[in-house]
Amino acid sequence: MRALHVEPLADWIQGLFQQTAEGAGVEMTWGGGMDERELRAAAASADALVTAKRSVGADLIGASPQLRLIQVQGRAPWAVDRDAAAAAGVPVSVLPHRGAIAVAEQTVALMLGLYRKLVPGHLGTRDAEYQGLGVEPVRTTERKIAFNWLRYPDVWQLHGKTLGLVGLGDIALEVARRARAFDMEIVYTKRTPLPRAHEEMVEARFLPLPELLAASDVVSLHAPHTDQTECMIDAAALALMKRTAILVNTARGGLVDEDALVDALHGGRIAGAGLDAFLYEPLPAGHPLADAPNVLLSPHVGGGTGGGQRGMIDDVVANLVAAGRGDEVKGLVRPG
Repeated sequence: MRALHVEPLADWIQGLFQQTAEGAGVEMTWGGGMDERELRAAAASADALVTAKRSVGADLIGASPQLRLIQVQGRAPWAVDRDAAAAAGVPVSVLPHRGAIAVAEQTVALMLGLYRKLVPGHLGTRDAEYQGLGVEPVRTTERKIAFNWLRYPDVWQLHGKTLGLVGLGDIALEVARRARAFDMEIVYTKRTPLPRAHEEMVEARFLPLPELLAASDVVSLHAPHTDQTECMIDAAALALMKRTAILVNTARGGLVDEDALVDALHGGRIAGAGLDAFLYEPLPAGHPLADAPNVLLSPHVGGGTGGGQRGMIDDVVANLVAAGRGDEVKGLVRPG
């Protein structure tokens, strides 16, 4: 089985991929640094094409006369011209990135934890905080309950709220899939907006960052930490957010000016923050965030117990082997 991987990959990921592919008898060609002409030449002898986000269009598919599979790692719906693949009789498989799924679940958990006041509710229930509210326990029946006995005025629903995604990579795409199940409206920002057809696939619309911050009920960060994104959520950015909005960061701590965030939380300028990433990790003892109101903190466990890249590679290589043998391939999708 000969596969051409068209996506530019970090050296360490490519090394893992190469090792796994060799062990499975798959011959990999790395096309991440090739231009379109070079890709078409390399594709002429490929049995499979592999991508993540880089486009696999009709020209590349047509340059591969013996193609048995186009494999997408991740869920980028725009990665493959599925109609062209169908016309050529080439199946397309989409395999979600395990690590991206794990971080997306953590993101949604932080949203729900803040919206549903899970930690204060647990502690208040455990510590019988009702005793200070003049409430006494009563035996419940089908019709008689002590609804909201801690008298929270702000237990909210994600349903119908606006989710602002800062960045739209694999993790943000997985978050968007889960947000749609809550009937959230999804807006996003990134350096280059998607074409309208791709926005329709994701069911999201582009807003520049200032407009996204002002429109969103939940702002969720999914950008890399670079010189350009360092402290992108600073005092000025926080001032644009609704007072009822929450900030969720499962990306990198350096995206947020933590001092400004502490001030905004204490001043009630935003409603809360759910954080799985910090500028210094572990979060230093006595850090001001630990005592800030309406925060939900987790110890950078968004990726679960790790191994997301390895799991993705194993899944892709297993599919390539299956296609080579004529066995069942996982993740097949319909044209269009």
